[in-house]
Amino acid sequence: MRIISGIFKGKKILEPRDIKTRPLKDLAKESIFNILNHSNKFDIKLENSNILDLFSGVGSFGIECLSRGAERVVFIENYQNVLSILKKNLKNLKLFEKYKILEKDIYNLNTLSELNKKFEVIFLDPPYKDNKIKQLLINLKEAKVLNNNGIIILHRNKKDNPEFPEWVNILEEKKYGISKIFFFNFKL
Repeated sequence: MRIISGIFKGKKILEPRDIKTRPLKDLAKESIFNILNHSNKFDIKLENSNILDLFSGVGSFGIECLSRGAERVVFIENYQNVLSILKKNLKNLKLFEKYKILEKDIYNLNTLSELNKKFEVIFLDPPYKDNKIKQLLINLKEAKVLNNNGIIILHRNKKDNPEFPEWVNILEEKKYGISKIFFFNFKL
């Protein structure tokens, strides 16, 4: 796995050795960034944006954002078997002032409300077996961490059809290999 574009283009990203972690595949990652850069359904500029990477794993999404000029990325991950790899991947970039790692439970509402920041992009990549997407979206809305013109990206298995609250506005849905990617925001 490598960084696709930006100042760290081609740099290798360390991958986990355990089977419980499913890193974002390059095809899906490249497709997400193409949609972010070229969609006329939303206007997101990664440069100078604040990014929230939930279920960060080894950090491939957030690291790609840093490579492409994001102002700051907050990584939230609490799975101990992958945290050391995430930390090594970020340390290799030497951008210490541009990121923060929170080793906390994402489903704890306090984790999100303690952020005291709004984000232009929130990336959700929970384990495929995780079926608490609706609760997580409720927590995100209550914590008010999405910027008014921000976007949420959800990565799921192509067979998964998550239940979305009625106030979720799906802007785009794409399938790539075994992945399904949703782009959405919250109705105002």
